[in-house]
Order: sequence, then C-alpha cells, then structure tokens
Amino acid sequence: MAKILLVDDEPSILSVLSTLLKAEDYEVVPALGGEKARDLLNSEEFDLMLSDIRMTPVDGMALLKLANQGHPSMPVIMLTAYGSVETAIEALKLGAFDYITKPFKVDELLITVQRAFEYNQAITENKSLKAQLGTRYHLENIIAESPSMQNVCEMIKRVGATDATILIYGDSGTGKELVAKAIHANSNRKEQRFLAVNCAALPEALLESEMFGHVKGAFTGASSDKEGLFEAANGGTILLDEIGSMPLSIQGKLLRVLQEQEVRRVGSNKDISINTRVLAATNSRLEDMIEDGTFREDLYYRISVIPIEIKPLRERVEDILPLAYNVIQKEIPEGQTLPSLDLEVAAILEAYAWPGNVRELENAIKHAITFAQNNIITKDVLPPKIAATALPEGSKIRTEVDSSAKAHSLKAFLRSKEKEYLKHVLDMTDGNKDEAAKTLKISLATLYRKLPEIEE
Repeated sequence: MAKILLVDDEPSILSVLSTLLKAEDYEVVPALGGEKARDLLNSEEFDLMLSDIRMTPVDGMALLKLANQGHPSMPVIMLTAYGSVETAIEALKLGAFDYITKPFKVDELLITVQRAFEYNQAITENKSLKAQLGTRYHLENIIAESPSMQNVCEMIKRVGATDATILIYGDSGTGKELVAKAIHANSNRKEQRFLAVNCAALPEALLESEMFGHVKGAFTGASSDKEGLFEAANGGTILLDEIGSMPLSIQGKLLRVLQEQEVRRVGSNKDISINTRVLAATNSRLEDMIEDGTFREDLYYRISVIPIEIKPLRERVEDILPLAYNVIQKEIPEGQTLPSLDLEVAAILEAYAWPGNVRELENAIKHAITFAQNNIITKDVLPPKIAATALPEGSKIRTEVDSSAKAHSLKAFLRSKEKEYLKHVLDMTDGNKDEAAKTLKISLATLYRKLPEIEE
C-alpha cells in the first residue's frame, strides 16, 4: 500500500483529502503544518508527498527542498491557490512532480496522484534495468581455459540469439546462474529483465504465488493483487533454479505456461498472456527423477530443448588458477598491489578436489587474502581443509607468483606465470619430460605442445 504524506495548515483540507485518498486504498499520514511535516520527513519513509505551498513558519517550498535532500526518489505534488501559480512553477523547477490549484477537482487530484506513482515506478524500473545492464554477464566474464568451459561459451553464443528453452546441468557452485545470465546478456532480450527463482528455497504455496502471482483474497495474507515472476519478466528471461525440487502439482501448471504462453494467478480464472523466455537449472539428474516418478517426463522434454552441462571444477583443472587470480583482482581495490600467489599454493589449488566447486574456490581465496601477510598468499593462510591437501612427491615449490603486473590482461599474465612454472618443473626433473608431465598432472602431448612457448 502506497504511503502518502499529506501536508496543509487547514484542518478541513486535511480531513477532506485524507478521506479521498484513503478511499483509493492509499495509506495517508496527515501533518497539520510544515513543522510537523518536517519532523515526519526526518523520521519516516513515504512514497509521495502532497503539500500546500503557503504555510508558516515552514512553507511548502522548504519542505520540497528537504524532500529533495532526504527522499530524492519521492515525487512531490504541490497545492497552491489560483493566484500563486508562479510560485508553483518555481516549485516544478526545483523538482516537484506537478501542482494542483485550489479549489481542486477530485478527479484531477486523484489522476495526478496516480500519474506520480506511475512515473516513479517507471523511474525505479529504469534504474533497475540500468543496474542489470551495468553488471556485465558477457562471455569475457566466464573463465574458460578448459575445453569443457570453452564448449559452454560456444553454446552460449549459439543459443543466446534464439528463444529456445535451455536446461543447465551442473553441481552446486559450478556457476549455473552465471551461465544463465550470460545467455540472457547475449540474447535479443538483454535490455529486458532477468529474474531468477530458487525452486528449492520456497514452500509449495509460496513458490506457486512467487512464480504465477495471486489475486487479493486468494489465501490468508493475500491483501492485494500481486504479479508473479513470469509476468514481471515479460519480454525478458526467467531462470527456474533447482527445478528438480519443484513439486509435481506446480510442474503441471508450469507445463501449461510453457505450452500456452499464459499464466493464471492463484485464485483467478483469468489467463494473462506472456512472452517470457525460460531457462532452467538443476544439480539433479532429471532422467533418474522421471524413473522415480518425482519429475514429469512431458515437462522434461519441454525444458530440455537444448541442454548445457557445466563440469565440476575438479574436472577442469585448467580453470582453477585463472579463477583464483580473477577473485584476487576483484577483491583488491584498484590502485593497490595485488597479492602474490606462492607456487606451492598453486599446486595445492590444482590438486584439491573442490567439492564446493567455484563457490568454494572463491571463498578460499577471499579467506587467504584476509589473512595474507607481506602481500603473499602462502599455504598457512588457506583454509585448513585445503591446506592439508597432499601433493605428489616433488611438486612442492617455494617460489612465488608475482600477481602485480596490472599492465597485462589476465590471460597474458597467466601465460607468463605458466611458462615460469613449467620451466621450474623441467629444471627440477632435469629435463625428464615424462616425469615433468606427471608432476604437472598433464599429458605428455600437452607438455610437448607447450614446449615452444617455454623456449620462446
């Protein structure tokens, strides 16, 4: 319910306006005079202020300036006597949304209030959209040194321009939502909204309302109509995360939405047309759930038009160090020297199994940055479980990686450090390439492919 601060120094005007606005389901807080309104502005939040201009000792212009400072997103409508239109125009120049002359017409007042709310909603949505666009979810944000992640990026490029429903497979923490956002950012819908709902985080009744919306009185606590995420994301993209946790009763309703491109709010008998692209993500094998009878087969074929699988981090070792450096670069403020990464730590990071995948790696690096001394990340500042990782014999190296070269791109920087590491291991094994490949946990063919780079 929208909350309106109503200001006038005439009790009769306050009474009439309060009655009118309350009848339109607005919450009204009346203030008799500018001093009372000033105190309220300093202590409460409002969605709109409707204020007379001529009051003493604190007039409407002073309140407008105060509102602009403390509540810049709140629209302000000024009330003025017919002979004071020039003052009202001055108020518009200072940021008021509109003015109404006394004696006012009821319809004119209510329409102006409604327009103010619609305008404010449009401004808020525009800011939200700009914030989404400002946060870049493009392919360059996805670390893809491993062949499997390069394949994922190629899939994103191909499916982004389509409206196909995508099913993203991956263990928890592998970055399924990041891939979904990248698909949206590379689609024709990128200037529209991207919304996500975690199907495992909400109880059945709340999940249904969140997805499809509800009408007033549909259930206890439904005090007003509410649009669901499918409506809110109309023209854009919705991600149904952990879709395997969705109850069977809602699966049937989702299937109808996908087939008919229509939603029906809880408690309503009216269908609402939508044009929302659906992406789904899961860490469960839905094929097994179909066998168990916990997931609908017809829904599975609707959502898995194009499947994308994200491998666990332990199966894409090539991505581990680039991801670690990426976290370091994001965590350290611009202009500060980046911490160095001890090569023993690099070996540990590549040897650890990462059951929590990328999310666990990010947390580990943030932990290490917090406790690092002398701007060097060493084994003793890693989380104990990771620091205890056993390394193959001969792979313990105590030189450090200098991660302060800001003049190079991340990829160029990593290549240079990889060359240093390869040279060191070859020296340590007296040039024995078989032994070096085993120490590095790469194939002999990969090592031979890298030799020309080392010898440059």
